[in-house]
Amino acid sequence: MARRAKQSDRRPDEGLFDPELAELPPEARWREWMNRIEAVLFASPRPVERPALARIVGRDASIDLLIEDIRAELKGKPYDLASVAGGWQLRTRPAYADAINASMALPERHIDFTRTELMVLVSIAYHQPITRAGVSDIIGHEASRDIIAALRDKNMITAGPRSPTPGAPFTYVTTKGFLEHFGLETLRDLPDLEALEDAGLLRSGGAPDGGVAVIAEADAE
Repeated sequence: MARRAKQSDRRPDEGLFDPELAELPPEARWREWMNRIEAVLFASPRPVERPALARIVGRDASIDLLIEDIRAELKGKPYDLASVAGGWQLRTRPAYADAINASMALPERHIDFTRTELMVLVSIAYHQPITRAGVSDIIGHEASRDIIAALRDKNMITAGPRSPTPGAPFTYVTTKGFLEHFGLETLRDLPDLEALEDAGLLRSGGAPDGGVAVIAEADAE
């Protein structure tokens, strides 16, 4: 006797959920796909990646075009559909940050960084994968294990591949949490080093490891 398919064995287009919507006329089908994507993005606290959205629309649907149409409809709204950390997320526009903060309607989600933590994080972001010793060379003093642990606890960095240098020390790389926190789609969206220099996080000059800048000395903490 053939076994009955378990729910986990079924494809997304089997059972009660129908991603294809073949019975609908094209315009209504497209609208429903847009509504589904927007509903999923609205419900998710994290960026939603392409494979998740592909499960709720037809096989031949263009997710990029659906996203484009949703963005067009959100013009003039206080929120937008942003490309973040390899996925998409609904985010309020920066112009309304003061109103949101003044309302005190949301729980505190701010992550505080010390200046030294920011120095180490910037070094890793622009030179990854990089060892702790490499970070220390860039910032001009030791990058302590406590600082590395603090950044890991904040989900900003994680261990990367072993370095080919003697002793094969661990390297460090940034995480998706880093991209989400700073609103970046990929590392290619990191700001120019000149912008960081203007913000006081960098000073001009060649880095000891051949980089293009040296992190400025930390203020007393």
